Amino acid sequence: MNQNTDLNGIIKPYLNKWKFILLCTIFAVACAFMYLRYADYEYQANAKIKIKETQENDKLAELSRMQNYGLFRTENNNVLDEIEVIRSRIIIEQVVKELKFNIQYFVEGRIKASEEYKNPPININFSATDSIIHTIDTTFNIKIQSANNFLLKGINFTEKFSFNGQEESDLDDEGTVYGFGESIATSFGNIIITPRIGEDATKIGSNIIIKISPLSSVVSKYKSNLIISNQEMSSIITLSINDNVQEKAKLFLEKLIEKYNEDVQNDKQQVVDATSEFIDNRLDIVSRELGDVDIDAETIQKTNKLTDLATQSNLSLQSERQNKDRLVDAAMQIQLIDYMSEHIGTNVKSSDLLPSNIGISDNSVSQLTQQYNNLVLEKNRLLKNSSEKNPTVVNLTNQIDQLKTNLTQSLDNIKHTNELNYNSLVTENNRISSQIYAAPKKQRQFRDIKRQQDIKEGLYLFLLEKREEAAITHGVSSPNAKLVDEAYASGIPVAPKKAIIILAALILGFGFPIAIIYMLNLLDDKVHNITDIKKEVTIPFIGDIPRSKNNKLLISKVDYSPKAEAFRMIRTNVEFMLQNIENRSKIIFVTSTTSKEGKSHTATNLALSLSYSDKKVLLIETDIRVPKATNYLDIDNTFGLTNFIGNKKIEIKEVIFQHKDNEYFDIIPSGTIPPNPAELLMSNRVKELFEYVSPIYDYIIVDTAAIGLVTDTLLISKYADLFIFVAKANYITKKQLELAQRMYTEKRLPNMTILLNSVDHRKGYGYGYGYGTSPGKKKWWKFS
Repeated sequence: MNQNTDLNGIIKPYLNKWKFILLCTIFAVACAFMYLRYADYEYQANAKIKIKETQENDKLAELSRMQNYGLFRTENNNVLDEIEVIRSRIIIEQVVKELKFNIQYFVEGRIKASEEYKNPPININFSATDSIIHTIDTTFNIKIQSANNFLLKGINFTEKFSFNGQEESDLDDEGTVYGFGESIATSFGNIIITPRIGEDATKIGSNIIIKISPLSSVVSKYKSNLIISNQEMSSIITLSINDNVQEKAKLFLEKLIEKYNEDVQNDKQQVVDATSEFIDNRLDIVSRELGDVDIDAETIQKTNKLTDLATQSNLSLQSERQNKDRLVDAAMQIQLIDYMSEHIGTNVKSSDLLPSNIGISDNSVSQLTQQYNNLVLEKNRLLKNSSEKNPTVVNLTNQIDQLKTNLTQSLDNIKHTNELNYNSLVTENNRISSQIYAAPKKQRQFRDIKRQQDIKEGLYLFLLEKREEAAITHGVSSPNAKLVDEAYASGIPVAPKKAIIILAALILGFGFPIAIIYMLNLLDDKVHNITDIKKEVTIPFIGDIPRSKNNKLLISKVDYSPKAEAFRMIRTNVEFMLQNIENRSKIIFVTSTTSKEGKSHTATNLALSLSYSDKKVLLIETDIRVPKATNYLDIDNTFGLTNFIGNKKIEIKEVIFQHKDNEYFDIIPSGTIPPNPAELLMSNRVKELFEYVSPIYDYIIVDTAAIGLVTDTLLISKYADLFIFVAKANYITKKQLELAQRMYTEKRLPNMTILLNSVDHRKGYGYGYGYGTSPGKKKWWKFS
């Protein structure tokens, strides 16, 4: 039961304010709809690409071992590096330039201006260069007046001219009329504005806003909005971006992927170009050397008349031929190694690429060259957005220098091995040559020349083959990013989210007034209802008086108002509490903590209510400092109690006045206000008064002074049979009730009870009244 009472007490303050809560909720939802109507919506575009990974077999075994020891990160560094390249300002700037995102066209509508990108209502041609256009920050308006003319305003002109007798500078605020196709001089160069024709033709009367922003700020905006993510150890990355125009978001991602692939292909082309240049240079040298050998061979043949070489022994020739082939291979490897060593030692910087796959038979050289070029490319791409002091760049430079040293050492080792092989082959060749003892010396010289001729010719053909391979590689270069999901922008905006905005408005509209009511209740220390009284004091509760809806202060005999019913209930409670008193009047004192709590009002109406039950009632006004009871009854209080106490010649019956409309109701006014009220009430004449009137009346109601202000009431409290302590709802604080509780605990006031006055039953305080011939009917929307 107590739980239900507490729950009702918690909920009722909010139910009583349901109109306020509903109004706040409606207002919040209305604001949300207004915001959604005028807000700029954002649309999200998404795309997925796969980054091609470097083949595992291209990695050196040494680097793999270093990874195992933690010298390099084990995650997919290639994908992370490519993400930074995609996000770089260089690529985003290329995208913004090509899509012309720095120029925006807004068409004003009935509600707001909307951006038109795909089909702008007009076209603007600039005479200035891109370097100037990309630094402009301006906004101007164009209003289409006819098919041939438009009104331009808000732009800065470079020249002043007369227009209908007025200077242009005076007309700038109102605008200037121009014709389509006319050259307009501005501070950033001449512009020509032309209308759109066809189905999307410019509408007459439309107002167009053109905004030109600096390229750097637009690039920064899209760079900050671009979101690139990938899962760990995955080469698939997701790109997403938000924009106010759905088409712009989609085109941005498409163009971004395209420009990224172009950048990667350009990097690959640098390797191909470096290899081709190296091969072309060596072809020139080998071609000249081959020409010289051919001339020497021709000269020897002519001089020595060596035309028939088939006379040699078949066996010797076969052995000699096989040995010669091996000599050619060994010499060619030595020559290629010398070329490569010379190129590394004289021309290569830490940012230059090395020719790859030039024919050196040792696989370690190819692997080192490939790893060297990969690191150079990665370093060059990081330098686009960084500097030489970047820790990553410094790390890459050290690795490049180390690989260069390892490559040089490997070439020296391979050359030494080939030289040993070559020398052994020469020794074997000499042995075979000695067997052909019959061959003329001049013929042996010709074979030496022929051998050199074959070496140069083989090297020349080999280089031609490599040049063709480089040309084919250039032609079939593939993009680095494979498209997994093409760019797609949903037609449903991602911001602001309508459901979330409306839900937030409902929560705010509902929660804000509840929070206010809660805070007001939390800070409120006033006494409002019976529950507050019972929580603060243990004094018996005798009843409550509702707040009157009209200005009627006194109840009447035939009265069905809530106030009259309340006093009837108090009358019943008083009769019950004083039922043991017989053969004399029942004396009831009415007091309060402070002034303006309705003490006199309660005493007067209680006396009237008792008199309406045909009980003889006397109302004594002992609040001689600030008398108010007689004011309600329209009785002159200039002669009364104080006159009787102060003048022994005055008899009691002289100060008793009968109510003009009620034969059962008599009154003793307060009388003249004395200078010493407390001393006056201590007089024996007060005792004489009560002894005289006690046998005459059924009830004596005494309106006393506020006990929290003066001690007058305590001086005469001994004459009371019952004390009614009046507390005014929504006026007295809970702390002020401590005085009443102390009086009750210390038994300073006999038979003390408490009454709650001016209770607002519309707020659910009190019990409520409505019985009688015309009880009030509660409306359907009322909760109390």
